[in-house]
Amino acid sequence: MGSSSKTKRSISLPCSRSHPSTVRIEEKLNKIKTWEATSPPTAKAIHNGLSRLDDLYKCMEDLLNLPLTQQALSHDQHEKWVGDLQEGFITLLDTCGTARDVITQMKEQVRDLQSALRRRKGDSSIEISIAKYTCFRKNTKKDAKTLIAMMKQIDNKIEATPQLELDQHVSSVIKVLREVAAVTISILHSLLLFLSVPVLKSMPTRRSLVSKFLHKWTVACEIYQQENMNELERVDVTLHSLRRSDSSEGDKMQIAQNSLKSLEASIEDVENVLECLFRRFIKARVTLLNIVSH
Repeated sequence: MGSSSKTKRSISLPCSRSHPSTVRIEEKLNKIKTWEATSPPTAKAIHNGLSRLDDLYKCMEDLLNLPLTQQALSHDQHEKWVGDLQEGFITLLDTCGTARDVITQMKEQVRDLQSALRRRKGDSSIEISIAKYTCFRKNTKKDAKTLIAMMKQIDNKIEATPQLELDQHVSSVIKVLREVAAVTISILHSLLLFLSVPVLKSMPTRRSLVSKFLHKWTVACEIYQQENMNELERVDVTLHSLRRSDSSEGDKMQIAQNSLKSLEASIEDVENVLECLFRRFIKARVTLLNIVSH
């Protein structure tokens, strides 16, 4: 995927561990690392990565709720580090919440566009609906880039955190939490890169260029079949083909509907797992806050 952080870090937890929770977390981290190296930048792949991240946070909750962990991290000499980590999770929480809201809005935009295409009230109505969707996509791209910059700041802060010489359990916990934060940034970064895919530029629609449009439509159909094209790009191709032709053409209308239906299903899956992750981030933040407060 696209994150710069994922290739720089290796999972290097201590050979001996004080609790099985750290072993389970390491297993989850390694699965995510494999996913990062092999997954294409599609909504379905991102959903898979987010689901693995959700499983990882379940294990992290178990680790943070251990009395041994809470007692170890509550010492005064660890307060600043735990506080910094808590701030990082606040930013991740905000990013996840914003991404979730954007995904929800995108689902509604896709549904509205599907409804407009089904009604087929005329070229102008369909053109307006497509233009509205395109405008939303462009705004989403800008928002995603802003969030990517925020994620980069967290990533840099984690990189700058010095290695600590501590007892075995505390050292294991700190290394685990660093890795969890790192892969969270990586997967959310992949989601934001998906949302910031460039919008396909509009083409002229003059009927005098019919032959040129037919050629471009043939090329677009070929591109549509390429495996490296994600769901947003496929919708872009079909919508722009629709705008360049008679909107009453049933085959192109059906292709557009199918691509929108596929996109809707994929982003709804992403939306659901983001909601679960959002709650996980809240729990992690509260737990860390409680540790610092004691």
